[in-house]
Amino acid sequence: MGESVVQVGQVRRVGDGFEARLDRLIGHDRNAIWHMLTAPKALAQWLAPGSIELRAGGVVHIDFAESGRTIKSTVLQLDPPRLLEYSWSSGDEPKRPLRWELTATADGTQLVMTLRLPAGEDIAKACAGFDAHLEMLGAALEGVPIGFPVDFF
Repeated sequence: MGESVVQVGQVRRVGDGFEARLDRLIGHDRNAIWHMLTAPKALAQWLAPGSIELRAGGVVHIDFAESGRTIKSTVLQLDPPRLLEYSWSSGDEPKRPLRWELTATADGTQLVMTLRLPAGEDIAKACAGFDAHLEMLGAALEGVPIGFPVDFF
């Protein structure tokens, strides 16, 4: 198994906002990727320090100390190790549903990340940020974690 081999991205208008979909075929087992999406020590290797209570309504807390951004929301949908959805927001901020879907394939796992943003928010910047984090996820799965390219954002 190995690194990502297929990368696809799409943005479409949904209501008055946007939806971004990033699709990756990753040469690793679905359970390994699920672990990276949900385990606190693994999250810190590619996203940011945080924790996710794996139950519907469970607390999601992800702390991007470098940027001063904190995600504090709840699990909206959960079907381990296939589906995880929560909002990429905190407090009274607009809801930004973030959905992770994992499908086992003959070559590893198809990961589909979908993010919805309300009108007025920068979907291109969000896509670029998540694309970087998905590269970081691939590197962490290979045992060579890399940092987020903060200077570009």
